[in-house]
Amino acid sequence: MPITLPAELPAYDVLAREGVMVMSQAQASRQDIRPLRIGLLNLMPKKIQTETQFARLIGATPLQIDFRLIRMTEHQTKNTAAEHMEAFYRPFQEVKEEKYDGLIITGAPIEHLPFEEVTYWEELREVMDWTQTNVHSTFGVCWGGMAMIRHFHAVEKHILPKKAFGCYRHRNLAPASPYLRGFSDDVLVPVSRWTEMRQSEIDAVPELRTLIASEEVGPCLVEDTAHRALYIFNHFEYDSGTLKEEYDRDVAAGKPIEVPCNYYPDDDPTRPPSNRWRSHAHLLYGNWINAIYQTTPFDMARIGQ
Repeated sequence: MPITLPAELPAYDVLAREGVMVMSQAQASRQDIRPLRIGLLNLMPKKIQTETQFARLIGATPLQIDFRLIRMTEHQTKNTAAEHMEAFYRPFQEVKEEKYDGLIITGAPIEHLPFEEVTYWEELREVMDWTQTNVHSTFGVCWGGMAMIRHFHAVEKHILPKKAFGCYRHRNLAPASPYLRGFSDDVLVPVSRWTEMRQSEIDAVPELRTLIASEEVGPCLVEDTAHRALYIFNHFEYDSGTLKEEYDRDVAAGKPIEVPCNYYPDDDPTRPPSNRWRSHAHLLYGNWINAIYQTTPFDMARIGQ
């Protein structure tokens, strides 16, 4: 079954060319089926790139997905056209009376700031509390995951001495988890962050369980059963060239940046990178969608009860 997107959304044509099953909202309205309503709270500056990355993964499942784009109410993006935001995004204050089967909270390039100094922190705290009454399952990604684990469990992020940047090997610590169904014992995951969560501090919270971790860059995927949430601190959703774009941007700006680890063949940035995480990305998000489908109430009014 397809993912439902506005036909005018740039991701619609991109995914259709890739062979992802997409359906316009007009087509979906004629089907006698309850799709899963999945929201994307997009905090990244490149909105179109990010919404396409997540729509690609969500749209690869055999279920019909009603994919909805959400933004912070007062925060104005500088990197995406106002016309795009007006056409396809709704502010949180407009949707907070609605129910969602799933919500993804993305990362944001504000890791260096204390959470309380982020301009939209108070509204984001409201969003995170709202997930406990109006969302069946929430997926916090990178800074979004760090924000959730800080809000619900007071686990702090820590500044790294240098950027964790590249593709790192991770261990599958919970092969029996429904979220890791089909996963290999050894997983390659793209990483791009200046902060970390520490395993010892996560282990000190009984409600948290680490599912994937790396000896080099620490915990990656954490399950929070009490809050019906997953937190991932790395980037399965990245395109093949996303790390290259970040590297080329920093080189062009004259910023100190190392070649992303284990990303280019022979660590040679003149050679095109290959994607070695795509299959696990689809597995993870497909397993998340399947878990939602198996457990969410058919009557959406009962979500969160």
